[in-house]
Amino acid sequence: MEEVRPAGISFAHPTEEAFARILDYYGIEWEYEPRLFVLERDEEGEVSEAFRPDFYLPDEDLYVELTTVRPSQITDKNRKLRRLRERYPDVNVKLFKRRDVRDLMIKYRLDEHAGRILGSEAQETP
Repeated sequence: MEEVRPAGISFAHPTEEAFARILDYYGIEWEYEPRLFVLERDEEGEVSEAFRPDFYLPDEDLYVELTTVRPSQITDKNRKLRRLRERYPDVNVKLFKRRDVRDLMIKYRLDEHAGRILGSEAQETP
């Protein structure tokens, strides 16, 4: 697969770039972190908690969040997704957990990314 890095995009994690490569390979239109969803504001009206999904697939009207954190560390992400669904019930969002992401990388022969997801180094950002 060809390297994907549209002008101005700096992926937060190599797994996100690999996912973009899969989407491009199949001709699926995508946007990277296009929208911030406010989950909570403080007394002054300032944003105190927010969530920005990794990808938006406009043709599917679907937001996708990828995570490579260990299952024991996913509690906060799940809580934010619940809050997003409560506050924005019409927004479609799909979470790809560590195993889902690893299986995708293996399926699409991106073994160099899958190997990183198997170990603790998947927790690191570049």
